[in-house]
Amino acid sequence: MTTYYQPAAANFHTAPHHAQRQRGYRICDECGAVETPAVKFRLCGGCMTTQYCSQDCQKVHWPSHKAICQHTAMQVKQATAAGAHTGYADENLARCLRKFTSAHNALLGWAGFQALQLKRVPANVRQNALLIELSYHNHVESHRRFSIASTHVVPRTYIRDPLVIADIQRREERCRANGGIGTLVVIIQCGATSQVMPVEVDPPAKITWDSRDDWAQVLAHFVESGRTDFKPISTTPRGVYYG
Repeated sequence: MTTYYQPAAANFHTAPHHAQRQRGYRICDECGAVETPAVKFRLCGGCMTTQYCSQDCQKVHWPSHKAICQHTAMQVKQATAAGAHTGYADENLARCLRKFTSAHNALLGWAGFQALQLKRVPANVRQNALLIELSYHNHVESHRRFSIASTHVVPRTYIRDPLVIADIQRREERCRANGGIGTLVVIIQCGATSQVMPVEVDPPAKITWDSRDDWAQVLAHFVESGRTDFKPISTTPRGVYYG
């Protein structure tokens, strides 16, 4: 079973008309506006993942969002109902996985960028995806109920759900139209339940993150320590900074 999830906070693409925004901020899936302390975004009540700056944007986006929204809600419902038969102690595995993805969205997007070596080979974004397999553990905090079991670079054809593929393609077209290189896909999987996290990516020249060969170890460290404060390291002419 595949549960689709798109955390808007994991969007690393900076559209020209929002050039001042920082990567990692929550963005409206319709107009691309950036969340601020004064303007808190609303979640779609159906899938509880896509975010909007206003009710008007949510209404405008509904025709294109309807299919994937209903699909996501149904998959989460089915995964929850089947929880008692999965071998995991927590029957809400799908919901815990969604919370885990949300808590670690910056880390997961960065790991995908490093794993696919997008700074050196941008074309990889169209061909491959990062698959992160998790192990489940009981813990009072939902985002700490998982540890990294393994990571693999897999072909994008690993994703077979037509609605998920169509939604990724929509985001990819939007990203390229605004000057990005495409949509990086990260698949987070635990047992038979998985979530797909698409990340719209700027051209490598606009991303100053250092390339790291030890990205898998960094990923495991932050996940297993329960830290959710990850910030990429960037080396620029002005020095080293985080974020």
